[in-house]
Amino acid sequence: MTIQARIDRATLGKVHAAAASALLNAAEFALEDANRTVPIEEGTLARSGQVTIDTADLRASISYDTPYAARQHEDTRLRHNDGRRAKWLERTLAEDRQTIGDYIARHMRDAT
Repeated sequence: MTIQARIDRATLGKVHAAAASALLNAAEFALEDANRTVPIEEGTLARSGQVTIDTADLRASISYDTPYAARQHEDTRLRHNDGRRAKWLERTLAEDRQTIGDYIARHMRDAT
């Protein structure tokens, strides 16, 4: 059995735009949440956090742009102030996975 469906370009464009918007908002939420546990001394690392999005491929990236960001993230032997931690971005994304997925799904339902 074969099922065929046609979706007009305008509808497809709206769905794609909604997905890009949801993805951007979800990534910005994750960055904001990750910054709550980013190691902090002067705040430079937290301020360097940014979201970039490829709307064509619907991919978002969260990055930190300091010379020491990778070491601070990966070296679990470093000591941090209370509430701050290594692997802050990785752990935040794991902890927020369900919330982010639910947000994107809700945003897509509302857009269609």
